Amino acid sequence: MDLAVVGDGQFVTGFRLAGVQKVYEINDDNSLEEKVQDILNDSSVGILVMHSNDFDKLPETLRDTLSESVEPTLVTLGGTGQSSNLRDKIKQAVGVDLWK
Repeated sequence: MDLAVVGDGQFVTGFRLAGVQKVYEINDDNSLEEKVQDILNDSSVGILVMHSNDFDKLPETLRDTLSESVEPTLVTLGGTGQSSNLRDKIKQAVGVDLWK
């Protein structure tokens, strides 16, 4: 399973430097929605990382789909919005709480 990262240049640079292969730099909201849809249809992606502010820009139906998705599992970082709880996402993806 691959890790995919979507966001603006500042957000994705660190992931690119860390060697993540599927890094998508997005500069407008329309491109963001299209790229997230493409990633949802890519069966090789297991984890999707994006900025919480970008997640908030997506249409409600797409946000709901991502929030309920197991593959890829969404991890949001940063921002002023409500971020995903990584522990809950791992529990959803794996089916067990690894911290117990």
